Amino acid sequence: MTTPPLACDCHIHIFEDGHPLAASASFQPPHAPVSAYRRVQQALGLQRAVVVQPTGYGNDHDVLLRALEQFGEHARGVVVLTPEQQTEEQLKALQQRGVRGIRYMLLAPGQLGWDTLEATAARIAPLGWHINLQLDGRTLPEHLAVLQRLPCRLVIDHTGKFLEPVGMEHPGFQALLQLLEAGNCWVKLSAPYETSKTGAPDYADVSLLARTLAQRFPERCLWASNWPHPNRQPLPSDTALLGLLQNWAASAEVREKILLSNPAEIYGFAR
Repeated sequence: MTTPPLACDCHIHIFEDGHPLAASASFQPPHAPVSAYRRVQQALGLQRAVVVQPTGYGNDHDVLLRALEQFGEHARGVVVLTPEQQTEEQLKALQQRGVRGIRYMLLAPGQLGWDTLEATAARIAPLGWHINLQLDGRTLPEHLAVLQRLPCRLVIDHTGKFLEPVGMEHPGFQALLQLLEAGNCWVKLSAPYETSKTGAPDYADVSLLARTLAQRFPERCLWASNWPHPNRQPLPSDTALLGLLQNWAASAEVREKILLSNPAEIYGFAR
């Protein structure tokens, strides 16, 4: 599949051998440095990337910040900050280093919970940052009212991350559609292998949802590889994962929105 210049992968993790893991880390990650991801970028025809803080490093951002320095202007970061770390000085310092969002991993072993979400959103809204949310999409109806009133942008991981893939009429998927309809929410079409029951190569159950999202909300979709696919064996093909986008978004115009213009808006890349 041909990608537009400056196409963006909106969710990767960087791991460095020897860097200490957080006490809460649930597995030993692979060695996945910037140099290895650059080879993936070259193979896929991508130039931009969003480095997301992995759960294994807790709120130690040394690896992420070094990665942003190495990638330069074509990368952005999403961090994990406890309320105590969310000082105006700290947020502005991270902004200068390329950070544009705070991650809420609401599946174990996440660090931040629902009780801090609204206050965090209020702190980061003036900076134009977003909340990057990962949860079981089946629970979205329980949290819809809170998410709808967030004052900042919201980005939801992995096609809603329905831990049991659902049909389009499921209340969780309908809640996701409501969030996208409101105009302040985006969704990553990514990592179908994490939840699909039908499996590779087509991931038909998750692909049905991804295709629906791309058709109905092309301005609200992002694409991501989830490289290096932590704790996943066998490893999926990065080429095949990007190739799925051609099935989900049939037109080159829509794919350009998903790979270029939508990420530029959310992450503050030059247009």
